[in-house]
Amino acid sequence: MRRNRTVTLSEALKAYRTEMNIDDRLKEVSLMNSWEDIAGRAIARRTSKVYLKEGKLFIYLTSSVVRSELSLARDSLRERLNEQAGEELVKEIILR
Repeated sequence: MRRNRTVTLSEALKAYRTEMNIDDRLKEVSLMNSWEDIAGRAIARRTSKVYLKEGKLFIYLTSSVVRSELSLARDSLRERLNEQAGEELVKEIILR
């Protein structure tokens, strides 16, 4: 039997990601993997853990100086992160 409409591999993968609801999670993982590029090497070296949950980005830092610097630059950091993601994934940044 012959198919009327063939589907490319990229279309099939996109449909699968959409059906399995993993598109958003893949964007979050990609954003976390680019943390060093966005924040810079000095801040990334003093970061112990970064994760995103329900629009809140939790950043665990080992340096109180870096924590205070990031608290001042919180809005610009959020804008850079969302620009990198291509949509508004980060609504709030929580520093620990």
